Amino acid sequence: MSGLETTLTQKGQVTIPAEIRLRLGLKARDKVVFELEGDVAKIRRAESKVLKWYGSVTPKQGPEDFRKVREEFEQGVADEVDSEG
Repeated sequence: MSGLETTLTQKGQVTIPAEIRLRLGLKARDKVVFELEGDVAKIRRAESKVLKWYGSVTPKQGPEDFRKVREEFEQGVADEVDSEG
């Protein structure tokens, strides 16, 4: 890949060329990291913080059984309706 050129705006912004975005798998609102090595700047896709920390905390309890919770709720409503009648 040869050097691709873009223009720096007054706000210090640049458009990342489509070829680079495609190669790095970048989409709108993705985060990127700039690294400096001497007078050379490198750009790479930022690591997802969600994926980086996923599984690092052990839950205190397992996930709820939502089917059981729903059945208990429905039974409670049925019991309430039956006691009013």
